[in-house]
Amino acid sequence: AWKQIADKIGAHFDETINNRLRGISRAESLEIILEYCPRRLGQKEKDHYLQKKNELYLSLLQNMSPADLDPEVKDTMERIRDRGILMAIGSSSKNAAYILKRLGLENYFDAVADGTHITRSKPDPEVFLKASAGLGIDPPQCLVVEDAESGIRAALAANMDCAAIGDGTRCNLARYHLQRFADLLLILNEGACPPSPRGH
Repeated sequence: AWKQIADKIGAHFDETINNRLRGISRAESLEIILEYCPRRLGQKEKDHYLQKKNELYLSLLQNMSPADLDPEVKDTMERIRDRGILMAIGSSSKNAAYILKRLGLENYFDAVADGTHITRSKPDPEVFLKASAGLGIDPPQCLVVEDAESGIRAALAANMDCAAIGDGTRCNLARYHLQRFADLLLILNEGACPPSPRGH
């Protein structure tokens, strides 16, 4: 959806730019894209494109279903839930609850903190602090799984342990690196998942 917006305003867009948008708000994402735009946009235009981006994104989400979810993810979450471990979502997106519903995961989480509950996006720790408060768990007792550097920094700022997955492993800030989502069970079951090269 952001690629379509970038094309409309004549801004350069590539994978590196897209990775910068992970974990931050829609408005902050647009400001990053505008760094690569040859012209300046007024607030009215910005509001228009923010609304347009959300419409494009929601249209893409309408085609999302549980079939799009890797079976390993759901299996891992079921095994975690069976152990009585509480789980929460901490997302800057205002569409987090809708995405969970489309994927059939809405009943797996005991708390949801998303863009509708926060005033500061990652790397500010607000979203994770609200998620832990929703669970009734102290931040140092939480483990965050993140795929974005901004989210990892938010977790560390919240004094939470962190496991990086996907693109999140590139920054070497998280204590653990997950090659696949099921590796999370190694941390929870045996602590056998090796720390990342840096740790924290």
